[in-house]
Amino acid sequence: MRRNQLDQPLLLALFLALGIGLVQVYSASYIFAIENHNDGLFYFKKQLLYAGVSALLFLIVYKTPWDWIEKFSKWIWIPLTVLMLATLVSPIAVKVNGASRWLQLPFFRLQPSEILKIFVPLVWASLFLEYKFQKDNWWKDLIKLVYFLLPIVLLLRQPDFGTFVICCITILSILFSYGMKWRYIFASTATAFIFFIGLIWAVPYRRARLMTFFDPWSDASGSGFQVIQSMMSFYSGGVTGVGLGQGQGKLFFLPEAHTDFTLAVLAEETGFIGLLFVICLYAYIIFKSMQISIQAKTKFQQCVAVGLVSCFSFQVFINMGVTMGILPTKGITLPFLSYGGSSLLGVAILFGLLLNIKRSSIDAKKV
Repeated sequence: MRRNQLDQPLLLALFLALGIGLVQVYSASYIFAIENHNDGLFYFKKQLLYAGVSALLFLIVYKTPWDWIEKFSKWIWIPLTVLMLATLVSPIAVKVNGASRWLQLPFFRLQPSEILKIFVPLVWASLFLEYKFQKDNWWKDLIKLVYFLLPIVLLLRQPDFGTFVICCITILSILFSYGMKWRYIFASTATAFIFFIGLIWAVPYRRARLMTFFDPWSDASGSGFQVIQSMMSFYSGGVTGVGLGQGQGKLFFLPEAHTDFTLAVLAEETGFIGLLFVICLYAYIIFKSMQISIQAKTKFQQCVAVGLVSCFSFQVFINMGVTMGILPTKGITLPFLSYGGSSLLGVAILFGLLLNIKRSSIDAKKV
């Protein structure tokens, strides 16, 4: 491996985020782990193992020849569709809090949607670049559309509305990168927005979350409880924080303290200074990732890179917005910082693909 092929500043930022995430999982989950598993390091040890596996997966994806990835990209959708269907009908499907999003495998619990959203850019970029409408064979286009939409629609059956939204936003970003005319992009965005509002309003608990977003204290012990506790943690942290491990919100006041709302724990324990550092770290990672999309040498690589950056960026933005109370409550993990093996595996694939694009772009320059 030639040193100039690897974006070392970006790689350093990724490992820094991973290290902060491991510390955060330890701090946020310690009390919860003692209460539920009689081992304060239970979640930390599992996250450490996930980190090791994710680093290996990152290396595999990074080293895979890009020609292979491009050639077999569309076929990845088949096993992903099977996994998504398995969450609904398989005997190994696991339901948590009314949502069936996980598969209980021999060594760990897999959330297929975390992997699915990473491959949306790869698969849909391939669809857009190869699509040619044929009036006489419209039924083939219909079958192809069903094939590409099926696993995304299945997200609504789990239900996993947050990941569904991220997948749709990613697809819209690929359309933008593909060069679609602005009027079509605006029309697609407007249609998607109306569709999202309709999906929210049609389901009572989503509607309740939306209404509670405007006034969390109207249901302080119900749908507004999480965001109120999260904002209290932000307030308690002040400028410098109460100290690592000293936060009170994670003492069963803040639900999902080591997963969806881990940023609130970090803000309480490290204060505004720690929160600002983490936000700047994410901003730097996103900036460096955008540079890769700009430097991509083929249209396919550019579309994939833009989709990957959008997927990562909006997941970070939505999670932070929810924990800060500026977006309606939605169960989406914060990449690197939230506990979860599937989330780390997905992030490893995402940045493995991005850095693979950068490597192949550098190789193209030398030819």
